[in-house]
Amino acid sequence: MKKEYAVIGLGRFGGSICKELSREGMEVLAIDLDEDKVNEYKDIASHAVIADSTDENVLKELGIRNIDHVIVAIGDNQQASILTTLMLKELGIKKITVKAQNDYHEKVLNKIGADQVVHPERDMGKRIAHNIISNNVLDYLELSDDHSVVEVKAGKKMIGKTLVDLDIRARYGCNVVGIKRNKEINVSPLASEVILEEDVLIIIGEDKDISRFEKNLVVEDDE
Repeated sequence: MKKEYAVIGLGRFGGSICKELSREGMEVLAIDLDEDKVNEYKDIASHAVIADSTDENVLKELGIRNIDHVIVAIGDNQQASILTTLMLKELGIKKITVKAQNDYHEKVLNKIGADQVVHPERDMGKRIAHNIISNNVLDYLELSDDHSVVEVKAGKKMIGKTLVDLDIRARYGCNVVGIKRNKEINVSPLASEVILEEDVLIIIGEDKDISRFEKNLVVEDDE
């Protein structure tokens, strides 16, 4: 079954997460108090609603309990961010990612049980979106509007196979430019190179091709 996501707070950071998840074909519920922001995302997200995320009854009415992963991207209101996170924990949400304003805010979020705390000033929206989709996506660097470099941990489907077996370039249009193994980086690995369990592959290509590669070889069913 396809996972469902909710993004609470549609500012610059929440908006970029929402757009990227939607672009990747995910089911996304977009939530904000601001009507203009909600209207902006009604044709981007699967559903966009005006709602107060600090109201437990409102969250229940939205069916938030059925969402697999909620991203709390509330702007400057740390109290609303913390209260929303607490409500989501009490409602039994499986995974909660929260945007932190500062180190103190991060400490509080960790104490109340946020699964992942991110600093958007340090962490790019696109990279976080891909990490949300798969824990195996370790880093994502935009080279241009439609080309990127991505670091991925070898998925189960890759382990024990050579680069020839995987045929990543022909099947997905991406190039493997390096393999990190322990602390060594093998640049331009040979086609006969066998992928081991803890290997990290460095892939370059168009975003649409990288997306197909991730969905077929990187995303694990149990994530």
